[in-house]
Amino acid sequence: MGLAKEIKLGTKKSHSAAENTGFVKNFLAGVVSEDSYKKLVADFYFVYRALEEQCDKYRDDPALAPILSESLKRTNSLERDLRHFYGPMWRNLVEPTESCQKYVNRIREVPAMLLVGHHYTRYLGDLSGGQILCDIASKALKLKDEGLRFYEFEQIPDAKKFKDEYRAALDGLPLNSDEKNLVIDEANYAFKLNMYMFDEIEGNAAGGFFKYILGRILPNRG
Repeated sequence: MGLAKEIKLGTKKSHSAAENTGFVKNFLAGVVSEDSYKKLVADFYFVYRALEEQCDKYRDDPALAPILSESLKRTNSLERDLRHFYGPMWRNLVEPTESCQKYVNRIREVPAMLLVGHHYTRYLGDLSGGQILCDIASKALKLKDEGLRFYEFEQIPDAKKFKDEYRAALDGLPLNSDEKNLVIDEANYAFKLNMYMFDEIEGNAAGGFFKYILGRILPNRG
């Protein structure tokens, strides 16, 4: 069995758990506020910036290089989305949530081999379910092109073909059985870090909503 199949099977439970977080379930149901979506875009910016900087740092490492592709990079697209939501001074207005910072720290501390788990978890997910999420966000927030650049892979006209080539590259990585298990463990941890981030965004969104409601029904006590 190749690594692509092993990592898919080895992360199946984590993948399912991530899809069943409150934030993702609400998102898939079309229940997403602009505030929570903006925070998601901001957190993704910090995650992808770290991931892409680390991948560039290790771009010649044989344990990682075969799966890297410039066409996958999301940082510039996320910068465009943030400019749309926060304006030209967006860099002064966004900061990572606590769970996002934990995610970023992990990405920055692992060696090239373990970056494979993070790379697989994020990019293959973007290519697989990204268009569905794009359609949902577009309808829920009445967006057209701006604010949705994250989901556009202009240099990948055939997502299925690209994913097949990506999986073949995964299978060809020069890793032994123990190293493959470490990559799978890291991919599971990547899913967990995503869940922490989603849960924090959901908590912040819920807190903001209830604060708004309380402000409407309770008298101002100065």
